[in-house]
Amino acid sequence: MSNFTYSTGKRKNAISRTRLYTGTGLITVNGRPFEDYFPRKTLQMIVEQPLKLTKLLGKYDIKANCTGGGVSGQAEALRHGICRALCEIDPELRAILKPLGLMTRDARKKERKKYGLKGARASFQYSKR
Repeated sequence: MSNFTYSTGKRKNAISRTRLYTGTGLITVNGRPFEDYFPRKTLQMIVEQPLKLTKLLGKYDIKANCTGGGVSGQAEALRHGICRALCEIDPELRAILKPLGLMTRDARKKERKKYGLKGARASFQYSKR
C-alpha cells in the first residue's frame, strides 16, 4: 500500500492531511476508525459526502491525520482533503464537487478580540448618565 494520493484540507484551525489508497472503503482518522473518531452521525455524513456524490463509496481507503480545532472543524477539513484528493485522481470529478462548494476552502475563522472592546465586536455596556 505505497501508491496513494495525498492532499490537505483546512477549516477554521483544523488541518487534515489525507491519503487516498485504492481499497475497500475503510476510513481511518488518527489511527482510529472514523465512526469512533466522529461519533455523531452528522459528522460521519460530512466525511462521506464527497464519496457518495461521486459514487466512489467503498472504492478508496482513506487514512487521515487531523490536528487542531474541534471535531466539527476536523470533519469539514477531512471532507475538503478528500475532495482535493479525488480531483487529483480524476479531474472530471471537479465538475460534480465544485458547484456544491466542496472544493472551496471555507475561509471563515474566529475573529480576534479588539482592544477596548469586550470581544471581537461586542463592546462594554454604555451608560449615558
